[in-house]
Amino acid sequence: MSLISSLGSIAGNIGMRQPTLTRIDQPQAPTLRPSGPASLPGADTAASFGKLIDAVESKQLESAAAARDVMLGRSDQIHQSVIAMQEASVSLSLMVETRNKLVEGYQELMRMPV
Repeated sequence: MSLISSLGSIAGNIGMRQPTLTRIDQPQAPTLRPSGPASLPGADTAASFGKLIDAVESKQLESAAAARDVMLGRSDQIHQSVIAMQEASVSLSLMVETRNKLVEGYQELMRMPV
């Protein structure tokens, strides 16, 4: 898995979706949303962020295992170990920046007058 494809999968996990085009001349059926905690705004974002955390954790575990194998002499693939560590570092940075943007947006909402 390349770095670009792993970032693409992580970005897909945090809710970045491709825009879709709809035709104006076709009537759209109304969609009903279920009531309850799952229909709250941001519920899908929280689930997506949870998936992002899981993806980052798996990258960290993979890089630690690759580094351990190289240090113990089980593998001579040093370059693969370094690549795995860099992928884990980039995915962690992406997660931290995403969290910072979410917190910043929440703080901006809290500053709005009612």
